[in-house]
Amino acid sequence: MMNSMNMGEKLLRASLLLCASAMLAGCGGPAGPAPDARPPLEGARIGGPFTLTDQDGKTVRDSDFAGQYRLVYFGYSFCPDICPVDIQKLMLGLAQFEKTDPARGANIVPMFITIDPARDTPAALKPFVARYHPRLLGLTGTPDQIAAAAKAYVVSYNKVEGSAPDRYLMAHTQLAFLMDPAGKPLALLPLDDPSTEADEGVPDKVVADLAKWVK
Repeated sequence: MMNSMNMGEKLLRASLLLCASAMLAGCGGPAGPAPDARPPLEGARIGGPFTLTDQDGKTVRDSDFAGQYRLVYFGYSFCPDICPVDIQKLMLGLAQFEKTDPARGANIVPMFITIDPARDTPAALKPFVARYHPRLLGLTGTPDQIAAAAKAYVVSYNKVEGSAPDRYLMAHTQLAFLMDPAGKPLALLPLDDPSTEADEGVPDKVVADLAKWVK
């Protein structure tokens, strides 16, 4: 996968993650957020209504998850490297959080939204998401539906031609969002930076962020 974030997007992500890291300093366990804690993405215009199709061919709307937290990642199953690594570590973090706090963990809905609907049919997504977490939703749709969802989440993407018509890559913004039960953004969850060596501590950081913001 190629990352298509421009410099402004990279600086935004870096500043938001730095803010989140600073707020996590001194967090001593899986307790909920302090009364005066302010989510890093509070007030950001991220998220919105969508109508998509899951890996079982069922129509899914954002309103289906009212009252639940959402962990949202945009990528594609044919990605040769970054997307699978990101999803694996995010889902490892979620699984660890579920073990330490089953009630709060069960109220988080993990979603993988494809930016490659031409290849990521429900049939293609089903075995992909099943590898990472039993509750991970794989969501696809028409090109217009995907474009609308990506725009709502400030995610950009574009096709990068390959050696054959069906062997292309998708460059896209690499972000993972934690949304609150009303569908409002709370924080960006940690991901590996492709420009640095892999960070094996990502799942633990995901656990820390979930513990901080999920009530």
